[in-house]
Amino acid sequence: MKKNTQYTKLSTVLTCVFAVLSVIWLIPIFEVLINSLKANSYVNLDPFALPNSDSFVGLANYIKGMTFGNYPFLKSVSYSLFITVVSVVLILLFCSMSAWYIARVNSTISRIFYYLCLFSMIVPFQMVMFTLTFTADKLKLNTPYTIPIVYLGFGAGLAIFMFLGFVKGLPLEIEEAAAIDGCGPLRTYFNVVLPMLKPTLISVGILELMWVWNDYLLPYLVLDRTKYMTIPIHVQYLKGSYGSVDLGATMAVIMLSIIPIIVVYIFCQKHIIKGVAAGAVKG
Repeated sequence: MKKNTQYTKLSTVLTCVFAVLSVIWLIPIFEVLINSLKANSYVNLDPFALPNSDSFVGLANYIKGMTFGNYPFLKSVSYSLFITVVSVVLILLFCSMSAWYIARVNSTISRIFYYLCLFSMIVPFQMVMFTLTFTADKLKLNTPYTIPIVYLGFGAGLAIFMFLGFVKGLPLEIEEAAAIDGCGPLRTYFNVVLPMLKPTLISVGILELMWVWNDYLLPYLVLDRTKYMTIPIHVQYLKGSYGSVDLGATMAVIMLSIIPIIVVYIFCQKHIIKGVAAGAVKG
């Protein structure tokens, strides 16, 4: 009885602590929201004040942010959406295949490949960004239609690590039964293995989705900014004459960019936890 009481008290304390931390993490998003509804002069004057009758401008900042300058905001949205979707699909498909191959073949070459993927996770991006820019230009990977290949390379480390932990826990007998029924490697993967990878597919997909959608540095270095802008790059170029920045419009565009990813995360966060836990336990 005493242990149960102590456990209940500890649980209550932890709940309160994490609730406070959650509020702290939400404060920046709340600040972006309230400042996106205020006139630029009031944002500069007092960024922490709530909108009032004088400072409130409604959706004017959102309209201005979407129509400001010569580069359409919706065009940036389309590029970000295309790059994100294609990159995530490539990462999920090829990295799950690689993890399955590494787990089932378990040769020296496959282990070396796996360790190289793990090594890529600890190498800072700043160490390779200049070489990456040069290589991307030479290989013509500097467009929104080819940059997903670059994201595949950078996202493979984490994805293969998570997929491998889950694949090792899958029963080999199911794949052997599929082989007896005449399934080749591709049919076995797509008809047997891939459906069983659903929890990890969802968790890896969401994590990679948030990374690619919010990424600023890689597109900034690789893409030709006179032709192609993703949403993070578009935000940087919301400048008027003499480098002046309309913070109200900037906050509005930032809010538009983070709303989709917040909605996706809220509805899929339970799958992230399940996928990570499954990969960790079964590995």
